[in-house]
Formats: sequence, structure tokens, C-alpha cells
Amino acid sequence: MSTTPTSAPKKRATPRPAASASAAAKRRALSLHIGLNKVDPGHYAGWDGELFACEADAADMRALALSKGMKPTVLIGAQASRAAVLKALRAASGTLKSGDYFLLTFSGHGGQVPDTSGEEVDRQDETWCLWDGQLIDDELYLELSRFAAGVRVLVLSDSCHSGTVTRAAPASPPVVLPGQPRPRLMPRQIARKTYRDHQDFYDGLQKEVATEAARSGGVIDPDAALAQVRIDSSRLTGVVTKFLPSVILISGCQDNQTSMDGEFNGAFTGRLLEVWDQGRFGGNYTQFRHVIVAGMEPTQTPNLYTLGPCATFLAQKPFTV
Repeated sequence: MSTTPTSAPKKRATPRPAASASAAAKRRALSLHIGLNKVDPGHYAGWDGELFACEADAADMRALALSKGMKPTVLIGAQASRAAVLKALRAASGTLKSGDYFLLTFSGHGGQVPDTSGEEVDRQDETWCLWDGQLIDDELYLELSRFAAGVRVLVLSDSCHSGTVTRAAPASPPVVLPGQPRPRLMPRQIARKTYRDHQDFYDGLQKEVATEAARSGGVIDPDAALAQVRIDSSRLTGVVTKFLPSVILISGCQDNQTSMDGEFNGAFTGRLLEVWDQGRFGGNYTQFRHVIVAGMEPTQTPNLYTLGPCATFLAQKPFTV
């Protein structure tokens, strides 16, 4: 009697492992590092604002960003024009999505132009001195507001007026003796003359920001927002609720202080890198700022402010992508 051979049992196809959630949700991280040892005297009333350590600051912060897996852009000296900085900021805000990370560092002079919108108590808008013109605080706030909800943004500003990137200068400029570090402060007389020479330009920038804010249904108030003062203010509440990304600002000094230059790094950036210790620092952002302050001269006290929903962001280790 013949028998029918028994078929070998079929092997089950081994299912392919699904892409891990972490791989599917891989976060992107970009950074922008701005450093100016000089500015164009053609715009700044013949003043070139010579400093020593700002471009080295930008290079060292780029190295830190690379070590954390960020894709950096560096703009130094004449590369750090208004157009180039705004283009880089808009490229980042147009690319990054919720959960992504953006690091923005500035090392250079802080300045001021008269406020034409009436929002500033001191009647001055604070600025970053870029190569061919100043970036006004209103503009910076507006560019930060373009980032998507859930994007984490860290701003490190090693410049004068950087307590909130929106504050007044000290009552009198510091006296610099030979051999001492220079403050990163545009002299008042240069600030006044630069504004007079380009008044239509700077007034026009502020009007453009106000127009853009009106279009989006909000009023730009960067001083109040970044400083988080008068949290019961209905105006502040309106601004903050419309601000979608999570922004942490760690500044080089308080509102009424100056950030000092150095022979290689600025005082703030040098101390930050020392505390970071090539990633060995293990605390969160608040602790990071506290440890930085502990090693600074009492004449320069770095500050920390937040904007948007930052509780989770603040609890993370600095530069965590």
C-alpha cells in the first residue's frame, strides 16, 4: 500500500521588526552661531567696535553643537549681516517641527535705538550689533515666534543689555583701564549717532514688526514677555498664549550690567564652557545657570528667562536633542 508523503510543515514568515518609535520620531537639531569682533564702521558712525573673543566664542559653541548632533551654521564678522542672520533664522523656523531643537548663540556688542512703538518703559529698544546694522529686540522676538509649537529654542546672548536682550544700559558706561577686558557695549554717543544717521531705516523696521504683529492678531511686547514681569498683565497673557515654541534665554549679564570680553572667550561663554565640561555637567538648565553664576565676578551675573511652555524643557540637561 502506497503512502502519501507528509509535507514538511511550512515555516512562518518572520515578521520584520517595525521601525522603532524613536527612529520614526527622530528629532532634528539645528544651530546658529553669530560672532563679531568688529562691525562695519560705514554703518556705525566710523566706529568698528573692536573686540577680541567673539568669533572664538562662535567657533567653540559650534564645536559644542556638533558634539550634540546638531547641524550648525556659523556667521562671523562681515558674514553676520542682517540679511544673513534673518535668512538663517527663517530657514530654521521653516524647517523644525515639534520636538526639534534650535540653539542660537550671539557674541558681540549690544546696542540701543529709540523705541517708536511706545512699548518700552525706558523708551529704548535693545539690539544686537550685526555687521551692517542692528537687529532690534522686536525683530528677534518676531523671528522666534515663527517657530512651530513644541520646538525647543535655547538662546545664549553674550552681549551687553542681555539680561533679557531687552533692557537699558547702566547709568554710566564702565571705565576700562589698560590691560582690562572690554565691555561688549556700544558707546552711547555712537548709538545716538548711528540712529540719527539711519533713523528712517530703524523706525521703518519697528513699523514693519508692528504691522506683522497686527496681521497675526497680536501685539509684540518682547520686554514683558522675555522678562515674564507682571504675569497678571492681560497684555502679557495675550502675547504668551500666542507664543508656541518653548524658548529659554540664558544671558551674559543682568539688565544693568555689562558683559565682558576676554583674550580668548568672553567671560560668560568661557564660564559656560567650563561648567559644561565637554558634557560632564549633569544638571538641568536652571542648575546650569546657577553654577555658571557661582563662578562669575559679581559685576556680571548671567540671567535666565523663559517664554512659552518651558517646564519640561527647563528640566532637561542642557543641549539635549
